[in-house]
Amino acid sequence: MGAAEVISFEEVRARKQWDALRGQLHTRFDQWLDALEAQLQEPAPSLSQVTETVWNLRQALTGGLTEAIVEHAHRGEHTRQQSRCPQCDRLLKARAPVQRTVETLVGLVHLERPYFYCSACRVGLSPLDEVLGLSPGRTQLDVQKAAAKLVTEVPYDEAQRLFGDLTGVGVGSERMHTFTNHMAEGLTVLDVAPARDEIERRITEVAAGRFRRPVLVLGIDGAYVPTRPESARGRRPGQGRHRAKRALWRGQWRDAKGFRFYLMDGDRIVHVLSWHQVQNEAQLGEALKQVKETGVIPEEQVRLCVVCDGAEWIWKHVQALFPHACQVLDYYHCSEYLHKVAKAQYSAPLQALEWVEATLTRLYMGKVGWVLGGLRRMQPTSEEALKAIDNCWVYLNDHRGRTHYRKFRRGGYPLGSGGMESSNKFICHVRLKRSGAWWYEVNSNQMLALRCAKYNGTFHQIFTRDQRQKSEE
Repeated sequence: MGAAEVISFEEVRARKQWDALRGQLHTRFDQWLDALEAQLQEPAPSLSQVTETVWNLRQALTGGLTEAIVEHAHRGEHTRQQSRCPQCDRLLKARAPVQRTVETLVGLVHLERPYFYCSACRVGLSPLDEVLGLSPGRTQLDVQKAAAKLVTEVPYDEAQRLFGDLTGVGVGSERMHTFTNHMAEGLTVLDVAPARDEIERRITEVAAGRFRRPVLVLGIDGAYVPTRPESARGRRPGQGRHRAKRALWRGQWRDAKGFRFYLMDGDRIVHVLSWHQVQNEAQLGEALKQVKETGVIPEEQVRLCVVCDGAEWIWKHVQALFPHACQVLDYYHCSEYLHKVAKAQYSAPLQALEWVEATLTRLYMGKVGWVLGGLRRMQPTSEEALKAIDNCWVYLNDHRGRTHYRKFRRGGYPLGSGGMESSNKFICHVRLKRSGAWWYEVNSNQMLALRCAKYNGTFHQIFTRDQRQKSEE
């Protein structure tokens, strides 16, 4: 005779509760089927007719199922009779239930919950709202997050149209603007940076099967973005405020300075961390210093390499923060200087090309001293040639320790800053350089911060931060 199976009382109660919930869900589904039957009256509908009808009714089903689950899971809150005032701790009695409708990605959810009011503090509350983590307004967090993701890719008006078409939820472009700005307000490089554990995981994946530590590249550069002055906002206060007329202000192209850390993995690169803002070089240096001091980048696990052009402000910060990193002068920026010399010095295109190729070969072989000597001995053929030769000599002499290209290539280091240039494109240019777009500086920086979070893989982290701040308000 086999042993009898012992079932605890808790298991029995859980089973009964689940059966009760299934019954409620089946009732909701039957109601939805009635609505479907009323809408789908064709005896032999086409696939497109069926899918269109189901699509139009889908949120009535998913919203109803959500209501049933919430009502079942929080039965105690629906029947709550007492609550404490959050300010004076007075015991309050429940008043008549108050209905509230919230908008989510699964559809409208109708809630009926007890309401409490403290006449002494003049404070009203519904504990169920806090239990469910509801946002103060009608539009809930999942809608806000999805809308913010979309506007980081396309303009607000286009995002409004696409969001409605793809989700069936109508959110205005101004509302999307509010969500986005609130989420991005006050973001810093540390807010959008991946955790050290995540960066170490990416390094481990790249290092697998290799006998040398992987190369981690740091690129620093700027990208011009269109901005408008604060005076373009106009002077009228309140909701009736209008922008100033276009003729009263002039747009300006500002430098969005940024940096990017990425790993070399054969012929591809693995993104690690980006930060771009419309800022000066001191602010960029401070952001880079924060990354350095917080230990986000595990420098002991990689071979750090800095590849940049010859801008003095860049190398000032590199030398101060990463003096032991392998420093590489961008080979292709260097080539541009040589081409300018050749174009100004030689009238024959073939002769100019031969000189550039020969000089680049010497540089690649580490003969920067030969190149500098050749430039000194060169007899300028014009004032333009003299200026180009002097500029090239100063450029190469200032960075002569960063031009050992053959040695760098053997070590697996990159010679060009293409990884940084691509970061400028997919973070800054793709979203900010739109036809007719002129950004206020604060809005452009908020958008850049969100795009950095997206590509850093920390967008959810940003959204969690925003939720925490809202709960503390």
